[in-house]
Amino acid sequence: MKRLGIVAAALCCLVAGAAFGQAADKYPSKQVKIIVPYGPGGATDIVARILADQLGKSLGQSFYVENKPGAFGIVAIEEMVRSPADGYTLMIGNVSTNAITPIIYAQKLNFDYLKDVVPITDTVDIPAFLLATTKNFDVKSVPELIAYAKKNPGQVRYGTVGSGSYPHYDMAYFAKRAGDLDMIAIPNKSGASGVINDMLTGSTQAAFLNVASSAPQVKAGSVRALAVVNHARLPEFPDLPTMQEVGFPGVGTIAWQGLFAPAGTPKPVLQVIFDATVAALKTPEVVGAFQKQTFNIVPNASLADAKTWLANEMTTWRTITSEVKIETE
Repeated sequence: MKRLGIVAAALCCLVAGAAFGQAADKYPSKQVKIIVPYGPGGATDIVARILADQLGKSLGQSFYVENKPGAFGIVAIEEMVRSPADGYTLMIGNVSTNAITPIIYAQKLNFDYLKDVVPITDTVDIPAFLLATTKNFDVKSVPELIAYAKKNPGQVRYGTVGSGSYPHYDMAYFAKRAGDLDMIAIPNKSGASGVINDMLTGSTQAAFLNVASSAPQVKAGSVRALAVVNHARLPEFPDLPTMQEVGFPGVGTIAWQGLFAPAGTPKPVLQVIFDATVAALKTPEVVGAFQKQTFNIVPNASLADAKTWLANEMTTWRTITSEVKIETE
């Protein structure tokens, strides 16, 4: 009987392996949906559409984008995890929706994020500027911003794209690391464009904003970049120091955009998607499109590496959200 049990178990493994192999061989056999947790036009949507186009070309099936904004990414993630785990419903999420939301809104989730979501790979990350307005605000460096804030407690207003957004945490974390600066958050639900407008009018004095949305104003001299949040200095701004260089490593977010699937998706299918995505990120068309947006291409080395990467991101954000308390919406 014991030997029969072993034989039966072995046969089950062979059948399962064959089924997974067939799933990978046939994938994709129909169109694939990529959910985006924001409306059209933003960075996450841009990444999704560029990748969808290239994946469709390389895998021979249509990859299309469906925008599902709402509830800090919860609407999109929930739709993904409720979908069949077969590789035909994926999601492009970012640091806000897929690292911060599962931590600060854990009680609002109707699913277990850590068990129900699997990362496939990081795709790109997006540098940011620490900015200061030039409207009646003569601050030209990070040390000058700190000195001004210390001399004028409660007088520096900083823009955010919403309470609990990563730019909000970035500035609050900066204020804490710089000596518990007394600075006032001014949320703007119109996103980066709204924050920039506030800075142009002088109603806010500082903000962390991604380079893609704010570089034109920096080049025009409408706002001033004090430092860049990136792995290294930007070729377009060679004289601008990184946050590491000005003494604040780990402060500010290089906003990543990751590809996710429902947990339980067969590993061979995940591998097909991973391989095709990494290959897509190396094509001249995709490289050129992302370089135009000032996005860094940063795929993971493997599916296992993607899991480690996301776990590390979650650990980082648990630390930041425990050290900096923000009243969220």
